[in-house]
Amino acid sequence: MRVTIRERTEQNEALLLSPYAARSAETRGRERPLERCEIRTEYQRDRDRVIHCKAFRRLKFKTQVFLSPEGDHYRTRLTHTLEVAQVARTLARALRLNEDLTEAIALGHDLGHTPYGHIGERTLDSLLAGGFRHNEQSRRVVEKLENSGEGLNLTWEVRDGIEHHSGRVMPATLEGECVRRADRIAYLNHDLDDALRAGILRDFEIPGDCLHVLGQTHGKRIDTMIRDIVNESDGKPHLAMSARVGAAMDALREFMFERVYRDGWRDPEERRCDFIIRTLFEYFCEHPGEMPEEYIMITYQDGLERGVTDFLSGMTDRYATRKFRELFVPGEFAPRNTG
Repeated sequence: MRVTIRERTEQNEALLLSPYAARSAETRGRERPLERCEIRTEYQRDRDRVIHCKAFRRLKFKTQVFLSPEGDHYRTRLTHTLEVAQVARTLARALRLNEDLTEAIALGHDLGHTPYGHIGERTLDSLLAGGFRHNEQSRRVVEKLENSGEGLNLTWEVRDGIEHHSGRVMPATLEGECVRRADRIAYLNHDLDDALRAGILRDFEIPGDCLHVLGQTHGKRIDTMIRDIVNESDGKPHLAMSARVGAAMDALREFMFERVYRDGWRDPEERRCDFIIRTLFEYFCEHPGEMPEEYIMITYQDGLERGVTDFLSGMTDRYATRKFRELFVPGEFAPRNTG
C-alpha cells in the first residue's frame, strides 16, 4: 500500500522530534472527527484553518498598544501575532518540537482580542458577569463563534495552547509553552520599539542593567532571550530561562508597565475607547435584534450579555468607532431641492 505524504511526515516526527514533543499522529483529536488528509498532518490542517478564518483577518485592524497611530510602522494585533509565530517556531525548531502545532497555536492565540487592545478587554471584563479574558475568548472563537456557530473544530492540543498562552494555568504541551514564552518576548521588544518610535520613551531612559544583560538593540535582545531559553530547556520536559536573563526580562517588563502600559500618556484616548465600548454594550443589550444573526442566536443559547460581548469583542477598532458614529453621531443635514 502506498505511503501517503502525511504518513511520511508522521514517521519523520516519530524519528526526529524530541521525546517531549507532541506528535500529530498521537493527537487527542477533535470534537468532531474528520477524515484524515493524505497530504497534511492534523496540526498542519489546524494552522490552515486558523489562517483562513474571519477572526484572523480582523487582527489587521485591531490595536496592539498605539490607538489609530499615524504612520504605517507601528504594530497591530496581526503583526504581533506573526512575530509571536516567528519566535515560537524558532524555539520549537531548536528544541526539536512540533513546529506545525506551535505555529497553529501562535496564529490563533489572540483571535479573541477586543478592539482598542487591552483597553477594550478591561472594559468588557467590567461589564460581563464572570469577567472577560482574551485568552478564553480566543478559545471560544475557535470552538463556537467561527463558521456561524460551528467553530473551527481544531485539535485539543491547539485549543489548549490557545487558551493557556496567558494566565496561571500552563499549556499541556511544550509547543504551547513556546508560544507562551514567545508572546512575552515579542510584545516586550516590539512595544519598546514602537514606544521609542513614538517618542514615549528615549533610548537613555531604558534601564542600563537590562540592556547590559539583554543587549543594546532590538534584534540582540530577542536573540539573547531565545538563546537563553534554548540553552536552559534543551532535553528537558519544560521551558526555562536562566536566573540572570529572566531577572533582566522581568525588570524590563516592569519598566514597560510603568512607563508605557500604565502611564497616563494615553488617558484621554482610553476614556474615549472605554466610553464607546460601554455605550455600544448598553445599546445592543437593549436592541439585540440589530446584531448579526449568529450573535442573536448566541443570546438565546448563552444569554444576552454573552452574545453582546461576543459581538463587541470581534469588532475591529475602526468598525467599533464607525458603529458608534452611525448610532450616536448625527449626520449632515441634506435639504431637499425645492426648486
